[in-house]
Amino acid sequence: MTKKMTEGSPARLIIVFTIPLLIGNIFQQMYSMADTLIVGRTIGVNALAAVGSTGSISFLILGFAMGATGGLAIITAQRFGAKDERGVRRSVAAGVWISLIITAVPTAVSVPLTRQILELMRTPAEIIDDAYSYIVIIFAGIFASMLFNLLSNIIRALGDSRTPLLFLIVACILNIVLDYLFIRAFHMGVAGAAWATVIAQLISGLLCLIYIKMKLPILHLTREDWRVSGWELAQHARVSLPMGFQMSIIAIGAVVLQFVLNGLGAVAVAAFTAAQKIDQIASQPMNSFGTTMSTYAAQNYGAGKIDRIGKGVFQCCLISVGFSIIMGLINFFAGYRLTGLFVGEGASEVLKMAQIYLRINGAMYWALALLFIFRYTIQGLGRSVMPTVAGIMELLMRTFAAVFLAARMGFAGAAWASPLAWIGACIPLAIDYILTIRKLRRNYQLEKNL
Repeated sequence: MTKKMTEGSPARLIIVFTIPLLIGNIFQQMYSMADTLIVGRTIGVNALAAVGSTGSISFLILGFAMGATGGLAIITAQRFGAKDERGVRRSVAAGVWISLIITAVPTAVSVPLTRQILELMRTPAEIIDDAYSYIVIIFAGIFASMLFNLLSNIIRALGDSRTPLLFLIVACILNIVLDYLFIRAFHMGVAGAAWATVIAQLISGLLCLIYIKMKLPILHLTREDWRVSGWELAQHARVSLPMGFQMSIIAIGAVVLQFVLNGLGAVAVAAFTAAQKIDQIASQPMNSFGTTMSTYAAQNYGAGKIDRIGKGVFQCCLISVGFSIIMGLINFFAGYRLTGLFVGEGASEVLKMAQIYLRINGAMYWALALLFIFRYTIQGLGRSVMPTVAGIMELLMRTFAAVFLAARMGFAGAAWASPLAWIGACIPLAIDYILTIRKLRRNYQLEKNL
């Protein structure tokens, strides 16, 4: 079911669109959380650290793919807002062709080099074999992640955030069932967790494909639609590739941080892994409001409703910052108990270190809320330069925390990496958003006066 975000109360539309998106994002996080929780509780702390140690390089590769597919859907949303149905179909076709290339290249590069990458990152000897067994399967299954992310983003571009949610719920339940089956019944170790994730993602992608075929005739491509021009491909690549590179730039900072954490030992890696999973769930309200603003801004930009974009951003900031305060308080007071879900008895040092991470990050969620809103709004307007600059700022700030603060403060210094990155990225994005909206308003007034 498609839905236009160009008419009606901005706050109401944003909330209605965000609720299923938030639930869906939480379920998507539960893919990796289920792996982490089940591995940590059934195999042990070293296995937990092994899975956690692959998070940054997984983000480096998969983050590019996910960022790029989000960029492809922005043009689809703009054309849907402009009521250009033929343009929507050609946008989808261009997205598919570009996605095929994006899938092939990272897969061909990452799979044969996985072991060498882990060694370069100083992955502790006691966990490197399990880390390799897990991440090489995830890399081989990039196509499954790409399929779901591309199709779900396209569906959301048409204003439907509920349908991808339903498919995510099915996939998440399947992932948990397969985790227990592969790990407990078949004794496949961490490799079983990886296979469960890939299979669940593939199923969710196929469900999206079936839904499009049965319910969305606007996306039924003809032979003519598939004949995409070079100009069309270039237009989509201009938006999507910078968004992919932006995610990779951010991920490089995470890789640097993981390199430092590996040097602090398996306990620090396990604590960071467990705390980060809770942090990722806690940050989903802010992430979801930000993602909503991408579709909201793109549709209204396509419809020429610039003032409506500014009104929506202001209202969304108030709502999202409110949620950030609530989630920060939960981290502060309940983080210790929540971390205990991921580790067994006798892991008190892991719990103490994780609590430090959660309190530092939770106190700065307000900056993350604003960062997501400004970044996704700017991307929804089709601008890619400043989000990339913001990504570079995140890289610099994370690297500073990893290299200097962690050396002086230990684990606490590493825990400051993300908050510093949020602040460093938020400042240029906020400035660019204000300048962009002012420019668009002036241009719109000039066009009206002509």
